[in-house]
Amino acid sequence: MKTLDIVIEARAWDEVQLTALAGRAVDAALRHMKLEPEACEITLLACDDARIASLNADFRGKAAATNVLSWPAQPLAPKAEGLAPPAPEWGFDGVIELGDIALSYDTCAREASESAKPLEVHLTHLIVHGTLHLLGYDHETEGDAALMERFEVEILGNLGLDDPYTVHETITGAQ
Repeated sequence: MKTLDIVIEARAWDEVQLTALAGRAVDAALRHMKLEPEACEITLLACDDARIASLNADFRGKAAATNVLSWPAQPLAPKAEGLAPPAPEWGFDGVIELGDIALSYDTCAREASESAKPLEVHLTHLIVHGTLHLLGYDHETEGDAALMERFEVEILGNLGLDDPYTVHETITGAQ
């Protein structure tokens, strides 16, 4: 990948091989969506509940911690429910700036424990989920959610991971 800039703000992330895990998840998501990872730029903030709650309040008006948030660099909304959004545009510098993702260790670790999943599996899903948000996918309507979830399941399957929706999993933030 040209740039996957990871900013670690919480010491708890030291327990996770985040660089390798995030690189693998983002690479798989971008390739599945027919983008060359080497041409894309994403920033990933690895923080705690206090920081993500502050971001969630500032940007979404929800004063609560969440697992993942994302800020697309380009407005890529689909033309109609259940349709794929347009492809992101190349910058003048030959780079596709996709945007930023934030993950809270506290919430992610708690959710993984509650669902009896390895933390790395849950994090991979959330990073794929956040990457799809950067590409204009969302889950605000049934049709959009079905499309996004289908891509998540396919991408995770390509990584050898199970369908995260066969067992209840909540994506509380993201967008």
